[in-house]
Amino acid sequence: MTRAFRADRIFDGWRILEGHALLLDGDRVQAIVAKVPAGVPVVDLGAGLLAPGFVDLQVNGGAGEMVGPQTDLDQLARICAAHRNLGATSILPTLITDRPEVTVRVIDTARKAAEAGLPGFAGLHLEGPHLDPLRHGAHDPDLIRPMTDTDLALLEQAARDLPALIVTLAPCAASHAQIARLRAAGAVVSLGHSDCTAEDARQAFAAGARCVTHLFNAMSQLGNRAPGLVGATLTGDVQAGIIADGVHVAAEPLRIALTMTAPDRLFLVSDAMAAAGTDATSFLLNGRRVFRRDGRLTLADGTLAGADISLPQSVANLVALGVAPERALAMASRIPADVIGAGHLGRFTPGAQADMVLLDHDLRLRQVWSAETLTATA
Repeated sequence: MTRAFRADRIFDGWRILEGHALLLDGDRVQAIVAKVPAGVPVVDLGAGLLAPGFVDLQVNGGAGEMVGPQTDLDQLARICAAHRNLGATSILPTLITDRPEVTVRVIDTARKAAEAGLPGFAGLHLEGPHLDPLRHGAHDPDLIRPMTDTDLALLEQAARDLPALIVTLAPCAASHAQIARLRAAGAVVSLGHSDCTAEDARQAFAAGARCVTHLFNAMSQLGNRAPGLVGATLTGDVQAGIIADGVHVAAEPLRIALTMTAPDRLFLVSDAMAAAGTDATSFLLNGRRVFRRDGRLTLADGTLAGADISLPQSVANLVALGVAPERALAMASRIPADVIGAGHLGRFTPGAQADMVLLDHDLRLRQVWSAETLTATA
């Protein structure tokens, strides 16, 4: 069944169009048109901005749940549903550094989610345990370790089995040969939680790493004689996720990153934790209490432990800094989808999945549609 959704403005993944309508054929995009064909039913959304559903590549938890030892298919479904209600219709549930048996369990559950076609599940992000203890952040330093041949084989198979797999690692914890093999298997290798030099980072990029995890956070910073991972990222051609909550990255370095990088190189991540989609004031992370106060998530010692922001809020924050709405919206939709090779997400092009969000003039979330709900109401 063909239907039209009309809004004052429509963002197609690249540009904002005024006075147009989005034609859907069931749960797939058909076209964006200036005039709706005769006989096609129209849903008039009025004064709002219709955009593709957002894509979040770093989601540690939500709905009171954390990806971890208890992860099963039902838990992943709850986390996906919580973020769908927050505007991210496709996510990569993210496991932070944990024990080997937990990694095995989460990968196995992710396979089941992929096989079941779990709504909102776009793949898996493994952030650790192959990190740099010097930049562990909120990760348990006792669980950080170098990558072994057994780890590599597990990750290679997961990359082949899953729709997408991001592996965040530090150059000191994985060899260039291991990075190259992960890339060859189809994984997106992302550098993060590392105190590496700029040269170390460039060598890892040459080996196959093509992304950086939460730019500026938990990594060697830009110095006048030691550019670090930040400097290598800003002057390289890799992509990088960034947290735009005003807490993890101040306005000045955020502006610098946006100015120095090509429009398609930076994308937004929420780095969400269990508190997302709830009113919880605290939760447990690997047995440690995380406190939620004033837009921050912190351990008892003040260490940041994830972020307390949604992607629509992140988009609004960028626009408030002077970023063009088209770029900010792309950073939450088309660009992260492209990072994981999901060309059917994050855009309104013929054949794309018809996930949609409606934002008001202040970019606040008003309504969410997923391909599944559209099919159910067709």
